[in-house]
Amino acid sequence: MTVGGGAAGAPAAFDVKKIRIYGLAGSVLGIYLAWILNTVTGTDIFSFIGAVAALFGVVMGANAVRRVCGYGIGTGVPSIGMLSLGMGVVAVAFGLSVADQFGMGALSVIVTLVYAMIFGYVVGVIANKVIKFNIPVMEEGLTDLAAGGAMAIMGWSFAISGSLAFADIVNDVINTGYIAIIFICGGLAILHPFNANLGPDEKQDRTLVNGVMVGGLSTIATGICAFLTLTPAAALLQLVVGFVIWYYFFMWYYRLVKRDASAVVGTGLLPPSAL
Repeated sequence: MTVGGGAAGAPAAFDVKKIRIYGLAGSVLGIYLAWILNTVTGTDIFSFIGAVAALFGVVMGANAVRRVCGYGIGTGVPSIGMLSLGMGVVAVAFGLSVADQFGMGALSVIVTLVYAMIFGYVVGVIANKVIKFNIPVMEEGLTDLAAGGAMAIMGWSFAISGSLAFADIVNDVINTGYIAIIFICGGLAILHPFNANLGPDEKQDRTLVNGVMVGGLSTIATGICAFLTLTPAAALLQLVVGFVIWYYFFMWYYRLVKRDASAVVGTGLLPPSAL
């Protein structure tokens, strides 16, 4: 099995269709699982599952960045990452609002996902046909990016609020300003992996593992935020889970870096500088 490079059309260890299926299914089912467990038990202790579900969206988004930016728009990696979260924020606000207005709050995740994918496709068409990027996978890539970004934001918003109710997420995530933390941390988790690993030696597995690692840091951040919105036990559990995810995937990433590096050497301390 090849791990693939970053150039356009390069082979990859993980097929994009499988990543899309796992990303969408994992994020949607994970968020609903967290919501059901919280509802049935009458607690907020399972809110951390929403943060774990967000990581499926992160991997999907990070792989989309890899595919689109593999065509040579390296300087556009940060921009496309922020674009994915921007589309995600709009989609989440739309999905929550529409579901709430029709008294179907439980369907907010589905409404958000459908809207995000339509939104992403339209933006992709504009980028390719109007702005003339002429990248073959642009429409497909931005559809995946919007969906991944929306599911990441929805998962982390649930992790902070412990709820799918529009009013709860507005009060606990938007009015508190925590949406900005989710936006920046989520954007980094999606854009940073390819930005950090791009080049002739870029490998798909190393890039995606990097995404989950940064997603772990994002979960630590939402865990800290949750201390002001959830019970201390739920927030602490989320913090611990985030640290475990970060540490495990950091060590995995380090092993992949050593695997792909031409040499790993210790440079020792820097020599003193002469003033």
